[in-house]
Amino acid sequence: MTIDVSTETPELPPQPGMAARAMDTAADVSHTVGEVVGGLKAAIDRLSDAVQTARQPGHSLSTISAITREAPLASLCVAFLFGIAVARRR
Repeated sequence: MTIDVSTETPELPPQPGMAARAMDTAADVSHTVGEVVGGLKAAIDRLSDAVQTARQPGHSLSTISAITREAPLASLCVAFLFGIAVARRR
């Protein structure tokens, strides 16, 4: 009496090929880049609005611009000293 013991391996579903995986990866990267670009556009729009508001007469950037036009050398000196103070803290 002989017993036939055959070792059958279960068949796995077919795996996607390298080209299919590359296309999926490219689509994922494209989607991610699109999300990043959208986020950057939103941030740039908010920053542009903030700068536009600050440039209106009586606001901070308007005042700084006026002072810089009147005394550019003194403004440069103040900016330099401010840079040194900030750099020394780090």
